[in-house]
Amino acid sequence: QAQVAESGGGFVQSGGSLRLSCAASGSSFRLNVMGWYRQAPGKEREVVARISRSGAIYYSDSVKGRFTISRDNARNTVVLQMNNLKPEDTAIYYCNAAPSQDWKVSDFRSWGQGTQVTVSS
Repeated sequence: QAQVAESGGGFVQSGGSLRLSCAASGSSFRLNVMGWYRQAPGKEREVVARISRSGAIYYSDSVKGRFTISRDNARNTVVLQMNNLKPEDTAIYYCNAAPSQDWKVSDFRSWGQGTQVTVSS
């Protein structure tokens, strides 16, 4: 399992922007797909966006057009730029890495501490 460290969360008003960063360590195999996930109070953890080493990107429908994911393969870092934030984006955001795009949330055995994002209306 990859080791990750997230940063960049905070408090912002609706319509604002935040930038999340994540540094990961592990084998190239384990770091093939890096992604951001989130868990809101009372809800299950869900995928927000993922990006593979080759640049293939997936966004959940709820963030498409507002969030942008990017990565630096040489530094094993991934960034999530979040624009036009909405109150429903409020959650703890987690970074993680997986061997393939097929990995589900339930496939991960460990998570970092995450970073809180709070959007006020």
